[in-house]
Amino acid sequence: MLLIPAIDLKDGRCVRLRQGRMDDETIFSDDPVDVAGRWVEAGARRLHLVDLNGAFAGEPVNGEVIRAIAARYPALPIQVGGGIRDDRTIQAYLEAGVDYVIIGTQAVKDPGFVGRACKAFPGHIIVGLDAKNGMVAIDGWATITEHRVTDLARRFEQDGVSAIVYTDIGRDGMLTGPNVEATAALARAIAIPVVASGGITGIDDIRALCEVASSGIMGAITGRAIYEGTLDFTEGQKIADEYNQGGTGS
Repeated sequence: MLLIPAIDLKDGRCVRLRQGRMDDETIFSDDPVDVAGRWVEAGARRLHLVDLNGAFAGEPVNGEVIRAIAARYPALPIQVGGGIRDDRTIQAYLEAGVDYVIIGTQAVKDPGFVGRACKAFPGHIIVGLDAKNGMVAIDGWATITEHRVTDLARRFEQDGVSAIVYTDIGRDGMLTGPNVEATAALARAIAIPVVASGGITGIDDIRALCEVASSGIMGAITGRAIYEGTLDFTEGQKIADEYNQGGTGS
């Protein structure tokens, strides 16, 4: 299982939000490229970049920073979400060196877009599903839909997406621990990999996810915990690797 550092971008800076609220941010750095280097040096094997402004604007806003990170680390797999609403944006990111684009709100509002994107850019499309009590949320988590996360995940699996990033919005940025049971249940419901997101606090959360990783959880995105120091990224990845190799992670 991979531990994936999150770099959330707002106004060109690296920040973290609490439960997706743009007015409740913590600024961690004015130099996101430097932050990326920090996680690369710590042993990251993939990065998760989010254009927060773009998610609300419906189009890329922090694209220049994202391109700079991709250019600095061309061999590192990078996944990007936020403001991806059309093929032109996807193509621009892929040409810039991004490996995967994450379609979120647009996937729910226009499910056909996902299928078209998978055909146009096979192997590069991930869908991000944010949920509360099993129901999908959109529009920066402002709207809870009537769609069950498992139903949509199965649909997008048929479309050919590479993975599902699953976020429990009640846990994200709150350091309350991930929703291990819901994440594992989603992973068992589909055949494509699931990436867990939201709530990771420390080493025990990594162990808990590793215990159920065989259900189909290929990675875990971590943000606030590694920035505030409640989780040592290198140690967390080491424990995940030990589980991957059949150890106990002790």
